[in-house]
Amino acid sequence: MSALILALVAGAVIGLALGALGGGGSVLAVPVLIYLLHFTPVAATTASLVIVSVTSATALPAHARDGNVRWRTGLLFAAAGIGPAMLGGAVAARLPPAVLTGAFAVVAASAAVRMLRPRPTGGPGHVRPGSVAGAGAGLGAVTGVLGVGGGFLAVPALFAVLGLRMREAVGTSLLVISLNSLAALAMRAGTADGLDWAVIAPFAGAAVLGAWDGKRLAAKVSGSALQRTFAFVLLAVATAMLIDALV
Repeated sequence: MSALILALVAGAVIGLALGALGGGGSVLAVPVLIYLLHFTPVAATTASLVIVSVTSATALPAHARDGNVRWRTGLLFAAAGIGPAMLGGAVAARLPPAVLTGAFAVVAASAAVRMLRPRPTGGPGHVRPGSVAGAGAGLGAVTGVLGVGGGFLAVPALFAVLGLRMREAVGTSLLVISLNSLAALAMRAGTADGLDWAVIAPFAGAAVLGAWDGKRLAAKVSGSALQRTFAFVLLAVATAMLIDALV
């Protein structure tokens, strides 16, 4: 299969995940770029941030029109993570690739397990600024180290820690992903040289189109079904990446 067709298919799947689940784009994009499209790990994480930032920013308005974006919570969540993301980026440059892959797998699996746990019904009234800032800072640090948008952690944090309803967590996470990805890209400007834009551009275009279909899917599927789907996708990817790190 040619690189162009792979990029289009993978982009459509990743866009579907971002549009429907509010996350999962980076956690899927990075393995595809490395193992199927033969990017180096550094190039893959940079390209993934480009793809996910464009896709998230494009999908955000539709969720906002439906009233599923908590702007104050999302902005505070993202702002709290900028400093830790910068520190995480500096640490990542000193870690071996296998360590980064293993850490990625462990964090993704932990997020999936948390999503599968029963929890009391939350609501917007339970959100506290201190909790938002703390969760945002933790996510920013992980984003900086792993080089991903962070939606696969933002949705569980917004849902389980901050008490947002699932559809609000999905919509608000797109705001967080967009801002975190752009901030991470600013720190990675030097790694953009030599990226294969002939692959990245169609990848991003297919992801944008897939995100629209994902948004329609989210309107038809229950929040609990989205939650379970998201969790099982994370577990599958985490298992594959952990095996790769240990082999």
